[in-house]
Amino acid sequence: MSDSLCVLCQDVGGVLLHRARDWRLVRTEDTPAHPVFYRLIWNRHVAEFSDLSASERRDSMDTLARTESALREALHAAGVPARKINLASLGNVVPHLHWHLVARFDADAQFPAPIWAPAVRPDDDARLQRLHAALPALDVALAAAAAAPPT
Repeated sequence: MSDSLCVLCQDVGGVLLHRARDWRLVRTEDTPAHPVFYRLIWNRHVAEFSDLSASERRDSMDTLARTESALREALHAAGVPARKINLASLGNVVPHLHWHLVARFDADAQFPAPIWAPAVRPDDDARLQRLHAALPALDVALAAAAAAPPT
């Protein structure tokens, strides 16, 4: 079931890394100052986590945990370890179930506030260049983690 007015029903929602039966993993490109920003999006239009069956909720959380772990490991391997991985499922603007996975760094212009907060320092251009350069390897690692069978 899809909602003809829902942007995540009408569009993949970013750079598609993996599509499973129930969900898809994408990297967003709409936050240039925060390039390590991924979304795990439920394919079927549902607004709330509690709209999923128990097995769907378990699969969603297992995939989210695998993806977060792979992101931490890949960032470390790329020499740009994150201070924190933010996980969020807000849905206030887009009421379609999706999880945000955002790598955060001490040098973020907004850190420790949310990425949508006003900047408290200038962007670190050298750090942003390193992060953008690491994206292909991060994408491969996250796609592999998302495709892995549940443990």
